[in-house]
Amino acid sequence: MPGSGRTFYIVGAGISGLTLALALARFGASVMVLERSPVLSEFGAGLQVGPNARCILDRLGLDEALTATGLEPVGIDIYPFGSTHPLVTMELGAVMSDRFGAAYSVMHRADLADALYKATRRFANIDIQFGVRAWDATSNSRGVSLTIEDSQGQTRKARASALIGADGVHSLTRTNLLSGPPAQYRHRAAWRTLLPYASLAGQIELDRVSVLFGPGYHMVCYPLPHRRQVNIALFAKAPSAGAETGTRPNLPTTGKRSPRIDVILAAAGDSWTPWPLYTVDAPSWRNGNIGIIGDAAHAMVPFQAQGAAMGIEDAAVLAPLLVNEKTAEAAFARYEAIRRPRVARVAKTSLSNGAIFHMRWPLSIARNLGIRAQGKQGHLKRLAWLYGHDAGNTET
Repeated sequence: MPGSGRTFYIVGAGISGLTLALALARFGASVMVLERSPVLSEFGAGLQVGPNARCILDRLGLDEALTATGLEPVGIDIYPFGSTHPLVTMELGAVMSDRFGAAYSVMHRADLADALYKATRRFANIDIQFGVRAWDATSNSRGVSLTIEDSQGQTRKARASALIGADGVHSLTRTNLLSGPPAQYRHRAAWRTLLPYASLAGQIELDRVSVLFGPGYHMVCYPLPHRRQVNIALFAKAPSAGAETGTRPNLPTTGKRSPRIDVILAAAGDSWTPWPLYTVDAPSWRNGNIGIIGDAAHAMVPFQAQGAAMGIEDAAVLAPLLVNEKTAEAAFARYEAIRRPRVARVAKTSLSNGAIFHMRWPLSIARNLGIRAQGKQGHLKRLAWLYGHDAGNTET
């Protein structure tokens, strides 16, 4: 079997890292995942998974688990600031599966992480070591030499064919081993909370995503039926990355009000958790037999809801390369060449969306007219390059 006899170490038991572990194990490789946290943990709240990522997860055997804990929304309601009715409802649901071969779904990040973790437990060739205190690695002609300090303070040596950093936006793999740049804070934050269904009765539809525009900010809401909660994420400028849990978003004051947004803000009270939005623009994703994936390589603003999806796609591309290329160094080189143009386009689209979503009057008038003109299926053509991409085919 391809990959048999090769051992790969992955730093980080998040969504990208566990997806890669599963993908490698299915090729017969031995995988060790190193995680600093003492237990599996996935910070954040809701997560949107487009067809481009869902098709990968389904192939890894997660379809049943994700269907049980997620929702396939029928559409996305777009509300201009102050409007009582949606400007348009962008179709999702069955049309996404019909057009792109997999569902568009929403779920709690922890439920996806749990599904991935449980899937890894079915493979004897995947081991996950929690509570790792410290680690270091050196690339050499035969692979990677590692030094690992475990949760008890014991140090051991290890060797592997390659090391993959899936350790997030503040990746030590990127900064320490690849001499890459630190993550950049661009004065944006996401305030997140989860609210019970009853608190938002009559404010949003519970079978779809709602996007509410404001002057200089926007809010995304969608239900998590498995938890009987609604995920709320409010994106706005924030001068400092140090806001604490319970800090309310400081929104621009205007003469006009949005009753729907006011109700949601009142229901949330002080339950917000602020998440500073960092981005990463690493000049290189590899050095010898060491590479990085996901946010460690290319964290982006979340205005196209594709950050996690890009890490999932990375794993789908990198796994077969690592087991089939003659060397890990060659695999990382091809992976980066394949993935960089795609990730750059998604990051650019996400950044552009942020500017569009946060437009103020009178530019918001032209924005709203443009959205209305696209109609309920305009996004299917506009974003076909995104949702129809099959990362399992390295020729696309």
